[in-house]
Amino acid sequence: MFDKMKIILVFFLLIITACSSNMTKTHAFRLKPGADLKQEIAAFVKAENIKAGWIACGVGSLTSYNIRFANQPTGNNGFGHFEIVSLTGTVSINGSHLHISVSDSSGKTIGGHLLDSNIIYTTAEIVIQETDDVVFTREKDGSTPWKELQVKKK
Repeated sequence: MFDKMKIILVFFLLIITACSSNMTKTHAFRLKPGADLKQEIAAFVKAENIKAGWIACGVGSLTSYNIRFANQPTGNNGFGHFEIVSLTGTVSINGSHLHISVSDSSGKTIGGHLLDSNIIYTTAEIVIQETDDVVFTREKDGSTPWKELQVKKK
C-alpha cells in the first residue's frame, strides 16, 4: 500500500511540475573571424524568432570594438586585439539591449553598451537562453526618454 502511495504521489508531483514550470530553451553558436558581433546576434535572434531571451554566456576575441560608455552620446572605438571577458543582456525580435566588457593585451578592461562594428578576431562563442512564458518589447514608458524593456506575460 505504501509503495502505491509513493508512486501516485511522485506521479502527481511530476504532473504539477510539468504544468507549472516555464520552458527554457538554450541556443549555442559560434561566430567566425570578421563577423560583426551585434549584427550576428541580432540575425540569430531573428532567425530563431526569439521573443524573450538573454545572453547566458559570451566569450571570444575582437580586432576592433565600438562601445558606448555610460551617459555618452556616441561610441568609442579601439583597434588591436581584445578579449571578450563579458557579454550580457536581453535579446528579442522586438529589440535587444547588450553590454560588453573587453580587455587589451595588458589586461586593461573597459565595458559599456554594445554597438555595431565589434569585429570578431578568432571566435565568439555565444549561448542564448529563452523562455516562452513572456515577450520582451522596448517601449517608451515615461520613466526615461528611451525605449525601455517591457515584460509582457503571454
